[in-house]
Amino acid sequence: MKCISVYTNNFAVFSDIYETVLNTPFADNEEKEIEGVTVSESGSVPDHYLDRMKAKADVVVMKEKERDITILQHGDVFEILMPEHENAMLLN
Repeated sequence: MKCISVYTNNFAVFSDIYETVLNTPFADNEEKEIEGVTVSESGSVPDHYLDRMKAKADVVVMKEKERDITILQHGDVFEILMPEHENAMLLN
């Protein structure tokens, strides 16, 4: 799964830039600023990462079923996890 990290603890701010983040092309490990928020392409994470994070009490898990995207919120970061092929589909 591909991971994009959004460095904010404010859900309203995250929600405001979510679609922009999904539609922004990133190179491997590239960091960008979107509306004042640091966003980085964090590479690929193994499937067991999601299971491990779901088990933690301080992690909020959200799911966007239509696009098979999982969002983890913990601390001051949101992590957007999506299938590797999803990035190409988002731009269409």
